[in-house]
Amino acid sequence: MMKFRFRRQSTDPQREKIKQELFAFKKTVEHGFPHQPSALAFDPKLQLMAIGTKSGAIKIYGAPGVEFTGLHKDATAVTQILFLPGRGCLLSVLDDNTIHRWELVAESTREVGGVKKEGVVSLREVDSYSLPGRPGIESSSATRATVLLLLKSCDLLCVGTEGGGVYVLELPRLSLKENQTLLQDHVTQSLPDDYRCGKSLGPVESLQEHPQQAGKILIGYSRGLVVLWDLSSRHADQLFLGKQQLESLVWERSGNLFVSSHNDGGYSVWAVTNGNIYNHQPVSSTIPYGPFPCKAITKILWRTTHSPVILYSGGMPRASYGDRHCLTIQQDKEHVTLDFTSRVIDFFTVHNMDNDKEFDDPSALVVLLEEELVVIDLLTPGWPSLPTPYLAPLHSSAITCSCHVTNVSTKLWERLINAGKAQQSRRHTHRKWPICGGKSLAPPPRQQELLLTGHEDGTVRFWDASGVALTPLYKLSTANVFHTDCDPIDDPHDPCDDPDMQQQEEEEEWPPFRKVGCFDPYSDDPRLGIQKISLCKYSNKLVVAGTAGQVIVLGLNDERSDHLVDVSVMDLLQDREGFTWKGHDRLEPRLKPAPFLPGFQPLVLLQCLPPASVTAVALHAEWNLVAFGTSHGFGLFDYHRRNAVLARCTLHPNDSLAMEGPLSRVKSLKKSLRQSFRRIRKSRVSGKKRAVITTTSKVQEANAALAEQEEVAPVQRRIEPRSADDSLSGVVRCFCFADTFLRDGTHHGPTLWAGTNSGSVYAYALEVPGVDSGRTCERGGASESSMCVEAVLGKEIQLMHRAPVVSICVLDGRGKPLPDPYEASQDLSIAPDMTNAHSVLIASEEQLKVFSLPKVSAKTKFKLTAHEGCRVRKVALVLFSSAVQEDYSEHTLVCLTNMGDMHLFNMPGLRPQVRFDCIRKEDISGIASCVFTKNGQGFYLISPSEYERFSLSAKVLIKPQCSVQLLRHLGHIKILDSSLQASTLVVMGDVNVASKSL
Repeated sequence: MMKFRFRRQSTDPQREKIKQELFAFKKTVEHGFPHQPSALAFDPKLQLMAIGTKSGAIKIYGAPGVEFTGLHKDATAVTQILFLPGRGCLLSVLDDNTIHRWELVAESTREVGGVKKEGVVSLREVDSYSLPGRPGIESSSATRATVLLLLKSCDLLCVGTEGGGVYVLELPRLSLKENQTLLQDHVTQSLPDDYRCGKSLGPVESLQEHPQQAGKILIGYSRGLVVLWDLSSRHADQLFLGKQQLESLVWERSGNLFVSSHNDGGYSVWAVTNGNIYNHQPVSSTIPYGPFPCKAITKILWRTTHSPVILYSGGMPRASYGDRHCLTIQQDKEHVTLDFTSRVIDFFTVHNMDNDKEFDDPSALVVLLEEELVVIDLLTPGWPSLPTPYLAPLHSSAITCSCHVTNVSTKLWERLINAGKAQQSRRHTHRKWPICGGKSLAPPPRQQELLLTGHEDGTVRFWDASGVALTPLYKLSTANVFHTDCDPIDDPHDPCDDPDMQQQEEEEEWPPFRKVGCFDPYSDDPRLGIQKISLCKYSNKLVVAGTAGQVIVLGLNDERSDHLVDVSVMDLLQDREGFTWKGHDRLEPRLKPAPFLPGFQPLVLLQCLPPASVTAVALHAEWNLVAFGTSHGFGLFDYHRRNAVLARCTLHPNDSLAMEGPLSRVKSLKKSLRQSFRRIRKSRVSGKKRAVITTTSKVQEANAALAEQEEVAPVQRRIEPRSADDSLSGVVRCFCFADTFLRDGTHHGPTLWAGTNSGSVYAYALEVPGVDSGRTCERGGASESSMCVEAVLGKEIQLMHRAPVVSICVLDGRGKPLPDPYEASQDLSIAPDMTNAHSVLIASEEQLKVFSLPKVSAKTKFKLTAHEGCRVRKVALVLFSSAVQEDYSEHTLVCLTNMGDMHLFNMPGLRPQVRFDCIRKEDISGIASCVFTKNGQGFYLISPSEYERFSLSAKVLIKPQCSVQLLRHLGHIKILDSSLQASTLVVMGDVNVASKSL
């Protein structure tokens, strides 16, 4: 019999077909702000923006939902990007001094309504060029590219280098035109002797084509010389003999003037005339923030309206504001210095490009910063900023946790949107998003989805995760519940609330700073950090738990409110003697009423002692109960009646580390060594005792060992039991509320389940007033309001290997998970089967096990660690729908392991279905941050500012679907449509084939 026990089952073709219709892994879209951006470009004809990163990625954005992504073969920083306007092509320069050409290419065609349209659109690299080592160019650092200029004809690319040379490449093949090369020696020969003085002109810092005369370019050298060069005649029309180190150049629209910015914090205006070839002095020179030494103006733009608009980055006084990241806007008497919290990478304006028009008339300023994207409305007085529909900095404060809510009701959705609008500052405008190229073809989302992120500064941010663009909806701050050292409410004269005082301060302060952007990496108080979030979308109740043991219950309110928050305290170690807490102090609640804006407003503040970080939280809004856990134990709180129901310490007597709070590394090491020696001595003593045991006990021990050997399959790995006195054994990992059978098999009622790090599971039977428990209440005539919730320990389970419990879920008589609170009572889901026996699924880090209820006897299990050699990190029960059969779906258990792979098991049999490689095993942060949705999708952090969205479902896919209207050489219009497939990168080696798409 035993030799057939582990025989592999034959494959069922029908089942394999069903699995293909249910499961399919795909990484779909990256949400958030690109990590470490390094380059920026804009196509004014297609209204598309491109961002390059230090990891070699290129991301193109248009209207919300229009996204394309490409990745260079080598993970080398992108230093510059240039669009070929209107053609769906762009050029990138990498830090390894190579130039790459990319195209938006339609891979296939499809017929829609009898009309053939281009199919999948992807961003492809079709050619590359390496400056050093090519014929005609010496291979040295002197040929390192510093700046690129694409001529308006889009057939020539000018490359400025560190050696002062300018090389011309022919497009689209990126071939060098040696007869057009301009070396520094050619320019030096034309200079007067007093300017030459044996010094090098330095690297080429800027190249700008004349706005009215094609083929004439301004060449700016680092030393300060500017040359107006005619490419066709290969002759210098004019030389501008600047003496200050040059940073950037920009033409005025008419071509009669240009502006140069310098490293002394000043800029100069030069006149272009047909007179003398040498121009020694500019028309005007200005150091805006002088006369004291200033930092360089790294880039300047000059845009014309009825009066010029000057925009420049840098230029701050070195001594006072040398560490500020600023960009200045000036027009007539209006002068604003935008003060950012991260470095300015690049910026551009959205303005009129028609040569027939008299003015540029800029409408928006787009600034790419190191940590966020800021867009300024230049048409509205005061130049307010625009809310971003995508590219919002998820990491404005470091993300500490996340939570996904699916199928949000329209009413709740609208209330959240209105609350978000009420929060927006007067300095926000609601003009149309200026980067509006392309068209999203994605159908309207079937349901509204929320992604909630908790942050280090005590805020919870609500994001619209229904589509490709992750849009911010609403921000909740918990800081005003407490009294902290940096308290904005304590300042009665907050300039943000007083426009008159704000205007007065701006007039008095020089430079006229204005804080812009939302990236703020610093937290006023680390105790405010959010650790756990739970939202009930039916009752509009939200629970937020933090680092200092604070648990806040909030309710949704559409009106502003000033009130005092009720405070309750629960001590988890009240029966322990000799306890000394060496961690941080608890947060002090505010003793006066505080103002709360429309949105989620705090109802009750529960502070658990000691003030350790909350490790688990669960909300049952129908019973008005909140369960919370820390490293010391767990508690149950009735927030409706404001009373503590249960407090349980889970610390083992030897949990001295958890008892005493955070210790230094030296103390921890000493204590660990002492514990190790004690274990050795204990094992030696126990070994001696084993030598004198009776024969009967020897037989029993042998039988037990034999039984254990028979239980382990040949392909399994043996698991060593964990010690009971681990310092983290008291940590509470998970909770589960369920209406099930715990006392006996005939009466069901509310229960609470809690799992710990030591493999312990506690099951409590709850007496909740007003909830029918299936048996007669013996409380006499007491009113419901005076009755309290009671908890009685019903079962206590100890897993054999003491592996941490990751998840607990109760299954009904059909083997399906119980519905969420309010779902069954409000006919929002199928009522659970209460006629057949229930079971409970307990997932630990090492195995999955189903127990029958109420006897808690093992039914089935799967030893994941023994089979796969990995440990479970995240678990979710997901409903997968078939991509072919509309009415077919299955509940499936999804496990993410420490190796980054996904294992899917059927329910309740725990038979393995499929396995997917999802996250790199080295990406510990990505694995820890992963969150699943109920329809088969998931999110995990691929950088501090980006979520990778993936799908395990063959049916549910949220991917970019868009069309781009391209202008081609012959003047006709070509439309590229994308299909349901993602915008992927395919590197093509044959340039001729790729060029046919033009």
